[in-house]
Amino acid sequence: MKLICFLLATLVCNPVLAQRQSFPPIDQADRDPSLAEFRATLLERIAARDTEFLVASACPDIYLSHGTAGGPKEFRLNLTVPPETLDEEFRHEAVDLRESYWTDLETTLSQPGYFDEQGEFWMPHPWKITLPASLDPFTAFFVMGENVSLRQSPSRDGALTELISHEVVIVPDYLPEHEYQKIWLTDGTTGYMHRDYLWSMVGYRAALVKSDGGDWQICTFVTGD
Repeated sequence: MKLICFLLATLVCNPVLAQRQSFPPIDQADRDPSLAEFRATLLERIAARDTEFLVASACPDIYLSHGTAGGPKEFRLNLTVPPETLDEEFRHEAVDLRESYWTDLETTLSQPGYFDEQGEFWMPHPWKITLPASLDPFTAFFVMGENVSLRQSPSRDGALTELISHEVVIVPDYLPEHEYQKIWLTDGTTGYMHRDYLWSMVGYRAALVKSDGGDWQICTFVTGD
C-alpha cells in the first residue's frame, strides 16, 4: 500500500511550475530482526543463484505479473528460463534473460524498504509515493541517489546545472541505449542525468510477507503499472 502522496500539478507536455519534493530513503527492515535476517539470507542465496532456496521461500500465490497466475512454478521458470519455453527466435537469449531476472531481483531486494499498513515489507522505498492520476507513470522516474548531477548537455563534461537528491522526475522519452537521459524536474527545470541514477516508477518492486506460521516469504516481485 502506498503511503505518501506526491503532488505534481502538470503533465510534461504542458509544464506548470510545481513544488519540488525530496523523499530520502529510510530503510525500516531493522524494525524486525527476523526480516533483516531473512532478507540478508535471500541476497546471499541470490548471489549463489540458488533456485531451490528462492522457490522454497516464495508464497504459494507469489505475484509475478499482471497477466499470469503467478505461483512458485512460474517463479522457477522465470529464474531458470529453459530455452524450450521460448519461441524459437528468442531461444538464444535464454541465458541473458535468466541473468537479467536474477540481477533485477537482487537489485530490488537490496533497496531500502518500508512496512505498509498490513505489515508487508516493500522495496524499493519510492514505491510508497503516489503519483497524480494526470501523470503517465511510465514517464516518472525516481532519482536513486544524493547530489546527483543534472547537466546542461548529455555528457559527463556537460556544464553542471544543479545537484538532485531523491526526487521524482519526468523522462518524456527514455532511451535505454543513451547514457544520459533528458529529464524534467517538477519545477520546470530541464537537463540531462545519467541513466544509472534513474529508477522507473513502474519498475520492479518486491514484497516480503510474514506467514501465519511466522516465517517470512517473498510474495511479490513484479514490474509494470
